[in-house]
Amino acid sequence: MADGARKYTDLTREVSRNLAKLRADIPEPLAGFSALARTATQPGALDTKTKELIALALGVAAHCDACIGFHMQALLKAGATRLEIEEALGMAVYMGGGPSLMYAANAVAAYEEMAPALQPGTATA
Repeated sequence: MADGARKYTDLTREVSRNLAKLRADIPEPLAGFSALARTATQPGALDTKTKELIALALGVAAHCDACIGFHMQALLKAGATRLEIEEALGMAVYMGGGPSLMYAANAVAAYEEMAPALQPGTATA
């Protein structure tokens, strides 16, 4: 996936456009999913950043490029550092083996692509 500049940004935009079409065509199931996403990511015993680290790791283990893009954006907005992200990726690789390692590498590419725009000055933190 991450073989050129801005791939994850483009992917998340394209998926968002396609999801908008689905929302128009099947609003009830997508409203239910959106409600689930909102409640699952709200801070509770775990803060939002921790929940997003888990989501990124699961996206890597599930080999979902769009998940990597969306959860990377959320992590950067939540103030996650590169080291926090990479430690979560280490857990994804541990639990998912070689295929997860390949997607963890993609997640690092997503971080490098998106961090400068969403977290100025912290791309290497």
